Amino acid sequence: MKNFIQISNPIKPFNETIKIEGDKSLSIRWALLASQAKGKSKCVNLLKSEDVINTLKCLKELGVKYKLKKSSCEIIGKGLNSFIYKKNITLNAGNSGTLGRLILGLLIHAKKKVTIIGDPSLSKRDFKRVIDPLEKFGAKIKSNLGKLPITIKGTNYPKPIRYHELRGSAQCKSSIMLAALNTKGKTIINAKKSRNHTEILFKNLKLPVNVIKKKNYDLIKINGGKDIKSFNYNIPSDISSSSFFIVLTALSKNSKLTIRNVNVNPSRIGILEILKIMGIKIIIKNIKSYKGEKVADLFIRGKDVFKPINCPSKLNSAAIDEFLLIFLIAAKADGISYFKNLSELNKKESPRLIWGSKILNKMGIKTILKKDSIKIYGNPNLKVKKNIIIKNFLKDHRVFMSSVIAALAFGGNWKIFDKDSVKTSFPTFISKIKSLGAEFN
Repeated sequence: MKNFIQISNPIKPFNETIKIEGDKSLSIRWALLASQAKGKSKCVNLLKSEDVINTLKCLKELGVKYKLKKSSCEIIGKGLNSFIYKKNITLNAGNSGTLGRLILGLLIHAKKKVTIIGDPSLSKRDFKRVIDPLEKFGAKIKSNLGKLPITIKGTNYPKPIRYHELRGSAQCKSSIMLAALNTKGKTIINAKKSRNHTEILFKNLKLPVNVIKKKNYDLIKINGGKDIKSFNYNIPSDISSSSFFIVLTALSKNSKLTIRNVNVNPSRIGILEILKIMGIKIIIKNIKSYKGEKVADLFIRGKDVFKPINCPSKLNSAAIDEFLLIFLIAAKADGISYFKNLSELNKKESPRLIWGSKILNKMGIKTILKKDSIKIYGNPNLKVKKNIIIKNFLKDHRVFMSSVIAALAFGGNWKIFDKDSVKTSFPTFISKIKSLGAEFN
């Protein structure tokens, strides 16, 4: 079967209501915390992507029992530090940085060596950001110059630490928090602001966590060693996956779209704030709170004119997974857009800042790319009328899906490889796009 798609026709105007699969960040965190709870935890709307399935497989290797059903998942936890496994096992995190980094935090007590491996893309990514703090707890870790494969052996007596997290990495912060959960005493993290799903879950589970919000960072204090009770969770739709449809609608004049029950956690909606500055009206309605997470319906209307932006760096963390899509809006803006302090973007599944520039250049948009910034010279009349091939992007799911959105929005004859990459985070992406009227060859 061919592992590429071809797109020759832009999408026609549509007026639809859709629902997107469960949030990937919450799906993985639910599974990891349920493995540490006492008793049976149940989850509805768990995202059944490769990243989440790999999470369940890793937990099974660690002796955790689970049942994955059509509409739900159950995990039987036996409490903190309850992993039971054979000597010197290997866990495959696949493409998931969230899984690879967070599960290391849960292995702070591992009595036998555990090795973490991943696919070629994950194996290029930085793990030193979690190795350094976990070693401070007392774990012994061997790595490939700070990258996978990584072998960890825990300690019987982990020591609480004080750590300054300076990157704004939610994965690093969460790995430390999971290690602290399994460590008696008070761990303190000065964390640059980033996604806060782990803090919200801790609070909802009534774990001893105290978050003090400062201007530029969060002070997080955790008293470890408290048992977790089993818990049920209904996972809202993923804002990152929803963003592909938000941007496609915005770029499709006369189109209208409603997306139901989306996680609009303030630490995740940077794209909504950025698009608002660029002149796109997104209505957030039916807002409610679910176990501390903010959930709402989103309404988007397509338009023809977009404003350029000098993007505030303070929004970077809350939009880090959506910049490839934001760049597409900038490509049609009436003026020059500037995005800075985006070095983290090149530390994702592929060097996404570089790929964002490449895609725009192939479309005929001028960019000035530097190490951590990009200037995009927008063209309000942009219409692509040439052949474009997208390949060799380390099977980065977001590069693939963003390229599909570009093809459907701007036209041209596109051949986009590695369509199977969507299985990582959004297995139904292609069928969902087709439901709006997209045509693939």
